Amino acid sequence: MKTRILVVDDDRNIVELIKLYLEKERFQVYEAYQGEEALKLFYSLTPDLVILDIMMPKLDGWEVCKQIRKVSSIPVIMLSARGETFDKVLGLELGADDYIVKPFDPKEMVARVKAVLRRSGNSIITKQELVFPNLIINKSEYSITYQGKKMEVPPKELELLYFLALHPNQVFTREQLLEKVWGYDFSGDSRTVDVHIKRLREKIVDYDGHWEIKTVWGVGYKFEVAR
Repeated sequence: MKTRILVVDDDRNIVELIKLYLEKERFQVYEAYQGEEALKLFYSLTPDLVILDIMMPKLDGWEVCKQIRKVSSIPVIMLSARGETFDKVLGLELGADDYIVKPFDPKEMVARVKAVLRRSGNSIITKQELVFPNLIINKSEYSITYQGKKMEVPPKELELLYFLALHPNQVFTREQLLEKVWGYDFSGDSRTVDVHIKRLREKIVDYDGHWEIKTVWGVGYKFEVAR
């Protein structure tokens, strides 16, 4: 499966330039030209990385980055024609993983994309234990500790819960969950996801309202965490 990158810039020439070089490296590239469009694509596509211009009309890159960071830790690279230290620091404080100043060398941009993806991949791999009130999901041990008691669940149930909890408050369609948890070539139908969600709900419930495996009607599921 190709790595999916969302490129966001109101300058179509820049988007096309970035797309050209990334596709040469066999990345799957999606395009957006304004902030609202970028967020819609982000929620529907769940890309692996976002390249995000700062200066856009209406919803700027700062605000888009804030919204992404509320629900996801995927890598974000900021683009800007301004190279001031203040802007770079602000971008990093908002959760950006890198900051590229325009004009830029497309080959350097590709190299930095690869570097950020490597770093983010390593951080995800090492994050084997997710901790929430009354719930610990440990992928390395394939165990769940619920209300202080360790319980064993079938591997796919744990992998599904782990994946949803790794992306709190982010909605995934059944098809996306089949792809991410069961694998790109899985030939089952979407009811497989419903059955596993039902079984998980029968085993774990947070009566205090800190978290919930929630159905988003007409879309799919999310692991909702109280903010």
